[in-house]
Amino acid sequence: MENFQPMKTIHLLCVWTAAVLFAAGCSNEKPVASAPPTNTAPAAPNTNDVAVVTTTAGVMVLEFYPEIAPNHVANFKKLAKQGFYDGTCFHRVIPGFMIQGGDPNTKDDNQKNTWGMGGPGYNVNAEFSSKHHARGILSMARSSDPNSAGSQFFICHADAGNLDGQYTVFGNLIKGFDVLDKIATTPTETPDRPIQRVNIDSIKIVSADSVK
Repeated sequence: MENFQPMKTIHLLCVWTAAVLFAAGCSNEKPVASAPPTNTAPAAPNTNDVAVVTTTAGVMVLEFYPEIAPNHVANFKKLAKQGFYDGTCFHRVIPGFMIQGGDPNTKDDNQKNTWGMGGPGYNVNAEFSSKHHARGILSMARSSDPNSAGSQFFICHADAGNLDGQYTVFGNLIKGFDVLDKIATTPTETPDRPIQRVNIDSIKIVSADSVK
């Protein structure tokens, strides 16, 4: 089970009621590919994609940092293209800190006691960097195990430098800061759960050129 809840302590991702560890893993070591034929150039990674996150509070656009977190970017894109995030919600929001989503358990309002514990059934190993957790940064939630990220992510509502070097930054908000503010300041109940559901209708991976 997953529990990706960033807290303002050294073990930032324990839920208020219980600490639940995230599931299985995905290596952060780059696989060694066989050499291409001499007349064939290796394909360049697509770094021009963005994520369009459509929510009940509005639309946000995220860019990616494949140069510092290639496995996390690839994992997020894969899950988004599979529709994994569609119908989930932002299940934990703290104004002045972050908004957190990506848990498939949140598709069921009758299972709120399991929100914050779900994932894709595997883990992604940490890809820590010196990138600062500033307002708008997209980062991966995890449990106390550094290599326990899966599907849950968070977007910083304000500067969160205490997370630097402990959570994998893999993108940044480039459009929809008003939506971020709206979600982060929505009224909540215990444990930091929006009283009124903030749904993620879809996350689509599109060319950056298509987003005006």
